[in-house]
Amino acid sequence: MMEHNENTAVQEVALSAFDYKMENDQAIEPRDEMPEGYRKHLIRQMSQHAHSEVIGMQPEGNWITRAPSLRAKQILLAKIQDECGHGLYLYSAAETLGISRSEMIAQLHSGKAKYSSVFNYPTLNWADVGAIGWLVDGAAIVNQVSLQRTSYGPYSRAMVRICKEESFHQRQGYEIMANMMRGTADQREMAQDAMNRWWWPSLMMFGPHDSSSPHTGDAFKWKIKRQSNDELRAKFIDKTVQQAEVIGLTIPDPELKWNEEKGHYDHGPINWAEFQRVIGGHGPCNTQRIAHHKKTHENGAWVRAAAAAYSAKQKSIA
Repeated sequence: MMEHNENTAVQEVALSAFDYKMENDQAIEPRDEMPEGYRKHLIRQMSQHAHSEVIGMQPEGNWITRAPSLRAKQILLAKIQDECGHGLYLYSAAETLGISRSEMIAQLHSGKAKYSSVFNYPTLNWADVGAIGWLVDGAAIVNQVSLQRTSYGPYSRAMVRICKEESFHQRQGYEIMANMMRGTADQREMAQDAMNRWWWPSLMMFGPHDSSSPHTGDAFKWKIKRQSNDELRAKFIDKTVQQAEVIGLTIPDPELKWNEEKGHYDHGPINWAEFQRVIGGHGPCNTQRIAHHKKTHENGAWVRAAAAAYSAKQKSIA
C-alpha cells in the first residue's frame, strides 16, 4: 500500500510539472509525464495529419507523366517528394508518444484512423493540380502556421519546416492557375471549373464549427490548438478572395460578401452532410485511395525488410 501511495505521489508531482508548463507556454517533450488523454489526442491528430500528407500524394502523382512541360514535371515531382517527407516527419514525431508506425498504418488501412476528406476527390485535368496547390495547400498552410505554436515540442518543430515547403506548394499551384487564366478561353474555363469543384472541399479542411467538434475542448485546454476552426477558415477565405480577384477567378459562393463589422468575409453554408459522407468512407475516391496505399505498402515490404536487416547488420559490426 505504501509503495502504491508513493507511486501516486510521484505521478501527481509529474503532472503538476505538466500543468506548470501549460500555464507558462513551455513545450511538452517526449520524456515529460503527460495525461493519457493528451497523449491519445496527439496520436490521433498527428497520425491523421501524417496519413493526409501521404494519401495526398496520390491525386497529384497521377499527373506526373501528363504535366504540360518538363519544368512542370520537375516541380510536381519535387512537391510530391516534399509531401512524402512531411509524412515521415509526422510519423516520426508521433512515434515519440509510444505508438509504432506499423500500428498507425494498420489503423489507416482498417479505417480506424482518418485522413483529410479533401484527398478523396478526383483530379480530372491539369487545372485540378493547380487548384490543389493553391487552395488545398493554401488551406493547409493557414492551419499549420497555427500548429507551429502547438504545445507538443516534436509536433511544433516539424511544422516549422513543413510550413516553409508548403508555401512553395501554394505558389506552384497559384502559378498554374494564373497561367491558365492568361491562356485560351478553354483554359480559363478549365481553371474556373477546378475552382468551382475544389473551393468547398478546401473550406471543409478546417473541420466543422468548434461547437460540433468533440475534441475541441481538450485541444484548447492543452494548447494543442490555438485558433478555432472558424477563425482559421475566415483567415483562409480573406486571403484567397484577394488572390482570386488578381487573376480573374470567381469564388463559387453567391453569398460571399465583406463584413465591415467583423473585418472578414461572410460565406454561404457549407455542406457538412457531404463532409460527413466523405469522412465516413463514401466519397468519390475513398476506396481507390486506400486500395492504392495498401497495394503500395505490401509491394514495399521487401524494402522495409532489407532496411531492417541492413540496420541490424551495422549494429552487430559496431
